Parts: sequence; C-alpha cells; structure tokens
Amino acid sequence: MSAPWLAAPAQRPLAPPNAAPDDDRGFDLGTRLDAGYGLGRTGVIRTAHGVIRTPAFIPVGTKANVKALVPEMVADLGAQAVLANAYHLYLQPGSDLVDEAGGLGAFMNWRGPTYTDSGGFQVLSLGAGFKKVLSQEFSGKADPNDPKLHMQAVKASEAVVDEDGVVFRSHIDGTRHRFTAEVSMRIQHELGSDIMFAFDELTSLLHPRSYQEESLERTHAWARRCLRAHARLTEERAGKPYQQLWGVIQGAQYEDLRRRAARTMAAMDEDGWRFDGFGLGGALEKENLGTILSWVSEELGEDRPRHLLGISEPEDFFAGVEAGADTFDCVNPSRVARNAAIYSPDGRFNVTNARFKRDFSPLVEGCGCYTCTHYSAAYVHHLFKAKEILASTLATIHNEWFTVRLVDAIRGSIDNGDYEAFRDDMLGRYTHDSAKGSHS
Repeated sequence: MSAPWLAAPAQRPLAPPNAAPDDDRGFDLGTRLDAGYGLGRTGVIRTAHGVIRTPAFIPVGTKANVKALVPEMVADLGAQAVLANAYHLYLQPGSDLVDEAGGLGAFMNWRGPTYTDSGGFQVLSLGAGFKKVLSQEFSGKADPNDPKLHMQAVKASEAVVDEDGVVFRSHIDGTRHRFTAEVSMRIQHELGSDIMFAFDELTSLLHPRSYQEESLERTHAWARRCLRAHARLTEERAGKPYQQLWGVIQGAQYEDLRRRAARTMAAMDEDGWRFDGFGLGGALEKENLGTILSWVSEELGEDRPRHLLGISEPEDFFAGVEAGADTFDCVNPSRVARNAAIYSPDGRFNVTNARFKRDFSPLVEGCGCYTCTHYSAAYVHHLFKAKEILASTLATIHNEWFTVRLVDAIRGSIDNGDYEAFRDDMLGRYTHDSAKGSHS
C-alpha cells in the first residue's frame, strides 16, 4: 500500500523573522484536536532564528551533528530545527569555543532554530555511573517494587547529587567536573541555542516515591536558580539573539507529583522572568505516556509550548500529540539506521537481510527521500555488507525523512480534520518488526 504522506515534498523551514522583537519568543495556537485526551493542537513556536510549525519532530545532533549527515541534508529532509547536547559540547570542543564561533547554528552551519538540553541526563547517565540503574529500568526485567533496587538507585544518586548540583567524571578522559543550575545556564548561553532547558535531576522508575519527592523539590529549586541565571546572562549578553528557557516537568509515574510539578513550573516567576515553554522529562512507563503527559498538559494551560523528550516511535507520536505535546526529539531514527534498520509505513526491517541482496526497488516504494529516489535496497544492502560509511548516510536520510514526514502528516491531518482516520490507518499498518512491506 502507498503512503502519500511519505512522498510529500519537504516543507522547508521558514526564514528567520525580521519584524517585531517579540518574534523571537512565543507560541501561537492553531487548530485544536478533539481526539484522545482533547489536549492536542497545532501551532507555531517563534524563535530568533525562525519559526517551528507544530507538532514537529526535532532531529538530534548530539555533538553539533546529526550523525552521518551534513546540515544541508537535514534541511533538505524538512527538519525545522535540531537539538544538541550541552554535556557533550561542554566536554568537546567546549562551549566557549562554540560561543566564539558565533553560537551553535553558525558553528555547524545550521540556519534554523536550535535546541540544547541541559546536560542533566548525560551528567548522571554517562558521567556519574548511573547508567547501570537506567539499564535495569529500560531492560524491562527489573521489578520496580524491589526494595534492593530502590536502595541501589538511591545510593547511586546520593553518591553524586547534592542540593547544589552534580559531580561527575568525563566519559572521555575521566576528569572531574561539576554541573549546577548556573553552570548549565552559562554553557547553554554560550552554545547560543534558541531553546534551552532548565537543569534538573534525573531519576528512574526504580527510585522509591520518597526519593522522587525529594528530587522534585531539588529540581524546582534548581529551576528557580536557572531563571535567575538566565535573566542575568540575557542582560549581560544583550547583543545576542534571545534564547528561550523551558522548564522540565518531573514526577515519575505519580499523578499528584506530575500535576504539582506542572503547576509549580507554570507559576514560577523570578522578578518577572518565567519559563517560555516546558519539557516532559524523567521516568515514565511507555504504556502510560499519554496519560502522564495529559496530567501535565492539563495543568500547564495553552499559552506555552510543550516538548516531549526522547520519543520517536509512531504510536508514541500519536499518544503524545493527543495528550498535548508540540515537539519531540530522539536519537533513535539515526541510531537504528547505522545498524541497518529501516523505517517503513508497514514497520521496521533490516536491509542486511539476504532477501534484499537482489532487490533493485527502493527501500520503500513511493518514498520521496533522496535515498529512495536515487538508490535501490540492493545497493544499500551492499554498502552495509561492505561496511561502507555511505551506508549509514543513506539509511539515516531515509529514517529521518520518515520520522519528520510522519509528524508533519499528523500536523496536516489535525488542520485538515481527518486526524483519527490517518492515525487508525497508520497504526493499523505499522509494526515494530516487519518484512519489507508490499509495494502495491
């Protein structure tokens, strides 16, 4: 079966606004969605380097690069913005160097809007030895009610987290570093991203409720410090484009904690400085993603944008949109592409499978991406088998195109009034593990 949305031409990012100063911040509400939780909407996020039509998928360029692609390729596949990682760019090449280069966009030759995360996740997962706890959580084999795992998770946190910040060692050379709210803000201001996130503490589902409550209070204290540091740095760097600061909502799987966090962050005001938007972070169960996000969206109101961190599976996009998410990011489309996994409307398949050795049709029939319009599945199969670098490039182009196009199509279906029909058709066809779909 064909998928017209996958063949659609790329919707290039809009040019940077050059009108009123207020065009560098704000959210304009578009069409409301009645389906699901009734919290979905389309809209436009305004930034200093252009606007982002929402819902939108934001490809991840962790180290100022979407792996295997040049920024012009990312623009050609229709991405409206990219997200980079503060932790990684702080360690290498250094946020001061990026600042000297003119900011993240200038440094990587990306002309559209940019996001940076606070570095909190990577500080704890990569730099503070917390990865073992996360691996147990993500494996699905750990019992979240096991007291021994609770103790392990709490000890891992208490070893590196205090009221002021987090101590960690570089995963590159083992050197010791410390992140605080103020350090994260300085780094992100030097990176020059259009949208930054407040520094927060990472927890997992293995942390007991008592620690989740303690951590939430700490995250809120850090958020206030982020707002104050953001205000000071914005004034000190008055000649630079305005950078939005978005607060991060924590609270794990607990409804009262998530709602309390959303109300607290929405109301937070430090001498007139408020968050420009919000991110949903921390631990949450995949099957409850929509429910948890709906708790948060109901408390935040409609006037500011909401970002769902680390999400890229089709069913999660639909659940997230229905519960009020405006933008998404995830490394997965490019990560699995480098392992030969290819997205299609009928599911994901591995192009190194023997059946593709003599398949001279595109990876996905009817796909409008550069890879599918120029190369065959047999050629991409050959590149992976031969361990050619081009294999990762061609597979990543396709997967990022697929993901960006899908969220663009969700946005279009909301505006056109046929969202539910589109959702049911897409999810009715898609499975996570699929043979290469039919091309009829």
